[in-house]
This record gives sequence, C-alpha cells and structure tokens, in this order.
Amino acid sequence: MQGSGIARLGKKIVRDRQLLIIFLPCVVFYLLFRYGPLYGLIIAFKDYSVFRGVMDSPWVGFEHFQNFFNSPDFWMLFRNTFLLGFLTLVFSFPFPILLAMLLNEVRVSWFKKGVQTASYLPTFLSVVIISSMIIDFLSPTNGIVNKIIGWFGFESKYFLIDPDWFRPIYILSEIWTNAGYESIVYLAAIAGISPTLYEAARVDGAGRFRMMFNVTLPSILPTILVMFILKTGQMITIGYEKVLILYNTMTYEVADVFSTYVYRKGLLDNDYSYGAAVGLFEAFVAMALLLISNRISKRMGGSGLW
Repeated sequence: MQGSGIARLGKKIVRDRQLLIIFLPCVVFYLLFRYGPLYGLIIAFKDYSVFRGVMDSPWVGFEHFQNFFNSPDFWMLFRNTFLLGFLTLVFSFPFPILLAMLLNEVRVSWFKKGVQTASYLPTFLSVVIISSMIIDFLSPTNGIVNKIIGWFGFESKYFLIDPDWFRPIYILSEIWTNAGYESIVYLAAIAGISPTLYEAARVDGAGRFRMMFNVTLPSILPTILVMFILKTGQMITIGYEKVLILYNTMTYEVADVFSTYVYRKGLLDNDYSYGAAVGLFEAFVAMALLLISNRISKRMGGSGLW
C-alpha cells in the first residue's frame, strides 16, 4: 500500500512538474523570508546578548512578558492599538465596497478610468511620501486645509499636535491610501455576477439603485466576509511607519501603539528580547482575532478562510 502511494505521488509530480516548477520560487521565498526569521523569536524567552548570540544567551522564560504586562505602558498601548485598529476597520472597510459598486454603475469609460487611476495612485506611494503629504496638507502656515479654514474666517489649527485629531487623521489617510486598490477585489467579484440576475431584476421593475443592493451586494457577500476576516486579523497589527512619522510627544497618549513601542524598545533602547516579547504578544492577539472572526463568520452561515 505504501509503495503504491509513493508511486501515485511520483506520477502526480511528473504530471504537474511544470506547475510545481512555477510554484517553487514562492516556496523558497516563504521559507527564507517568512518562516526562516521565526527562529529569532526565541530571544523573547532569553536575555539576548549580541556578543553571546542567540543560542548562548541565557534563558529567562516568561520574564519579559511579565515585565510588559506589569508595565504602566501595557494598558495604554493595548487601548491605543485596539481603538486605532477597530476604528480604522469600521470606517475604512465599507469604502472599497461602495467605490467598487459605484464604479460598476458608471457607464462613461473615460470618467471611470480616471477615477480608478486617481484612487489607485496613493497605494503605489511609500508611507514616507504619504505621511509627508499629510504633514504638508495640515501645516498651520502653508497647508491647504488651514488655508481653506482661513477662507471661512477661522484661525489656523495645529492638527498634528492635538491628540483629538490624531485618530481621525490616521483613519482618513488609511481610507485615502487603500480604498482604490482594495476595490479591485470587489470589482473582480462583481465581474463574476451572472448578467441574467440583472436582467431578471430589471424585468421585475428594479432600478439601478435597487439592483445595487438586491443583486450586486448579496452576490459579493462571500468576498466581503473573507476580506473582513483578513482585515480583522490585521486589526491589531498596525504598521509603525505612519504612526512613527505622524506622532509626537504631544500625541503619545493616543498614538503610541505596539509596533512603535517595539521599535523604540527593540532598536532605540537595544532591548531586543523585551521588544521581541512585545511583538510576539501582538502577533498572538492578531492570530486570536483572526480565529474568532473566522469562527463567527462560519457560525453566521457565511464563508470562512478554512
């Protein structure tokens, strides 16, 4: 039986050899750059020294995790990370869906292409450029936002040093950066809807607005659920780059998140083990959110990732 199984496996490999060769670079990439670096996570359980190396550094168990949980920064970081991720998810997730549904209804091709190009463009700009543009837009002296405010007779506002404005600015920048690119997924899902559904709805007297919500939206619901699960898993893993550029000591209270804390502790303070412990905790919370959202989606009768 075992020999016949190996023989069948060999036949499948020979049959699909061209596909396997194409797939091979992806496997090598993930092994080298995704799974290989996981080896370094063991320094979260060690008192890592760059002179002694990863293997020779002494084990300390969960000491770094305990220090982090007992730190006064823990609840502030947890609150900021969760709130920033949750609000970004709530306010930014519907935009790509709405944009894709509206673009699907546009019949003027040049206008449609223009909107798509303009909405995709910010995705291809680096976080540094995006953040620099935000700083320029909100400048209290030459920023276009404050100039518009000045036209209406109001005084200039220092948005980036006001803690009340940090979260709205971050969320709006995320919508501006990602809405166009993420709408591609929903446009692809809309393209797969059978035209007969629209014909049947039109025969029943449905207008274009009603067809959007009674045909288009239910048809792409499985795609929306899968994207929502993926977004939920990423909710707490906020990238440090944009926050690091936009925040300052005046907005630390609402802007400091796990990733920026890891950067400061791990690289600036050279406390590599402590930074690795915080990063590992963040990854576990993100994985838990992903599992919970996947379970809820399946319980509600929708699609899941697995």
